[in-house]
Amino acid sequence: MAAAGELTPSEYIEHHLSFFTKPLGEEHGGFWALNVDSLIVSILLGLVGIGFIWWVVRGATSGVPTRRQALIELLIDFVDEQAKGIFHQGDRHRFVAPLALTVFVWVVLMNAMDFLPADLVGLVTHHVSEHGFRYVPTADVNTTFALSISVLVLTIVFAISVKGVGGWLHELFCAPFGKHPLLWPANFLFQMVEYVSKTLSHSLRLFGNMYAGEILFLLLWMWAATGLWGTIFGSVLGLGWAIFHILIVLLQAYIFMMLTIVYLAMAHEHH
Repeated sequence: MAAAGELTPSEYIEHHLSFFTKPLGEEHGGFWALNVDSLIVSILLGLVGIGFIWWVVRGATSGVPTRRQALIELLIDFVDEQAKGIFHQGDRHRFVAPLALTVFVWVVLMNAMDFLPADLVGLVTHHVSEHGFRYVPTADVNTTFALSISVLVLTIVFAISVKGVGGWLHELFCAPFGKHPLLWPANFLFQMVEYVSKTLSHSLRLFGNMYAGEILFLLLWMWAATGLWGTIFGSVLGLGWAIFHILIVLLQAYIFMMLTIVYLAMAHEHH
């Protein structure tokens, strides 16, 4: 495992930004491939989040709550209030609020992996891959696109369940400009642009912020390995950035959750 002092800045950053990729078939020229590190870390964090909430809820009491129970109750109430303020088209407790809670907790956990030192994680995982694991799933655009595309699919499913296939297709070709057949291509193009732009912005906003944070942490770790003064200044700045990054981790998860609720609410609207 190469340390920061043994590599040039570009080599060090490239080293830690390399994925543990598994091609699905040589005949595809490497296009169809899996970033195994992102998949493994995402799945493990999902299990950790679900397991922790299940463990706390399982031991919940009607009396004085423990600190863990109070934390989970505050989290659930917070997410439910956000869903209540946006989603007015039905019982939010059946699907939308639980989905929002799942999204928020999962994205927070994936974002929070950015606080782990890159070299330490690389040292532990280098026997699996030459470059170790890229351990921040949301700094992988494939992960954020998978999340945003899942939300896109849900919005289409919600729209069809509320309006029916005929109503959804009617809206696809007749809104927003009108029902005249000559306007169908323009309406369809407008709807496609809306679907694509929402999915892109939903994904890239989260990816861009977490990728930038990952780069800054790598630069600070590298600076901390340049000598005594570098260690002092790198550590101080790293601590400052980590404290500020707590806000980014929570804020980006909150924004992703809120947009998920907004898009599901919009799917119920009739044009």
